[in-house]
Amino acid sequence: MTRPLEVTARRYRAGAVVLGDRAGTVLRDAVLDVAEGRITWIGPVADAPPSNAPETRLPGLISPGLLNAHCHSPMTLFRGIGEGLPLNRWLSEVMWPREGRLTADDVRAAMRLASAEMLRHGITTSVEMYMYADAVVEAVRESGARAVVMSPLLAAPGWEHLGTLDEQLERAVRHADSVGKDPYVEVGIGPHAAYTVPLDILRRAAELTREHRMLLHIHVAETQGEAAELEDEHGASVPRILADHGILGGRMLAAHCVWMSDADLDVWAEHDVSVAHCPQSNAKLAAGIAPLTGMLERGIRVGLGTDGPASNNNLDLWEEIRLAAQLARLRALDPNALSAADAFWLATGGGAAALGRDDIGLLEPGRWADFCQIDTDDVAFIPVESGADLLTHLVWSAGSQHVRDTWVAGRQVVADGVCLTVDEPEARTEVRKRAARLGQA
Repeated sequence: MTRPLEVTARRYRAGAVVLGDRAGTVLRDAVLDVAEGRITWIGPVADAPPSNAPETRLPGLISPGLLNAHCHSPMTLFRGIGEGLPLNRWLSEVMWPREGRLTADDVRAAMRLASAEMLRHGITTSVEMYMYADAVVEAVRESGARAVVMSPLLAAPGWEHLGTLDEQLERAVRHADSVGKDPYVEVGIGPHAAYTVPLDILRRAAELTREHRMLLHIHVAETQGEAAELEDEHGASVPRILADHGILGGRMLAAHCVWMSDADLDVWAEHDVSVAHCPQSNAKLAAGIAPLTGMLERGIRVGLGTDGPASNNNLDLWEEIRLAAQLARLRALDPNALSAADAFWLATGGGAAALGRDDIGLLEPGRWADFCQIDTDDVAFIPVESGADLLTHLVWSAGSQHVRDTWVAGRQVVADGVCLTVDEPEARTEVRKRAARLGQA
């Protein structure tokens, strides 16, 4: 069932607000007005319009809720397994056999726990690519989070009970119809990759997402040589193959995009393909460093993702913000390659743009009131001489441990570090039991 909107009007007065735009705008002593789940006004206290709404004082820093642009969050069931294996062996030997034993109840329980973890980290929206998409939607609705849920397409050994790729595609369309217009949950189609899903299925998926204005989300060029057989057959790179087969266009989000040539990036820019950049997972699996600055220089829309907790091993987007900036500078050997403001923007306004969403990601009138309060009464924020210092400390010094409270559409879902919508001790116990069963051969 769709959750009701928070209709109570409220004024929040904060020590500072970071808007989440690319300029890194920070307002000191600011007001945020919320009504019916959306932001109605934001600006300095001195300019605030009259209001009869109850006022809440937030002494710290208000930030937009972060956007996790690529994750498989129910993998909380498999956190840390297969340590040290390369991606192909990790998938075929460890992940796919366990995932073949999953039930919808397993996925629902794991997503519920993962959603609570993300909300406590100030992540209010996530892009989910996992089986039993209907169970993912149910868990997200229960937790009070926001999500873009991909109905997956993948045929792997032991997954026969999920049906053929044709059946999975038909189920994805039915699922989108069943969810309908939900202000919190959007549904798309998530084929795994071009080397695991035939091109004719990818083309049909692309046509359906364009027809229904849904998001198409796919892994591309995560590791070197992952699609060598496909590329040898067609004599071109995967981005070029996807373009030549009419798969690009519409709303398309490509995950990872590590091994991309300049020509591949030009294809992405030409077809307005956006990217979910997952630096920590890429680094942990030794997949490589994605050409982030090359993407941004071409105007490619980029968001940040954690990937799944089985390959990261957490859902902490603050770590991705910092590592994205560090790796971009390291790759370019240039300390100015990616500023703190740009890095933070990738997880907020930039991430929203990558999803093709203009209703989340920034703190501005008309957008959903998805935000979090960050405790600035900590050594991580000392000293502060200007608003710019708050943002740089947020990127380089602070982290998820400083998030105290979180709101989604004006409804508080985390208070003083505790998730209000999920019984975490109970959820941890349940996931622990289910993970033990799935680990048995």
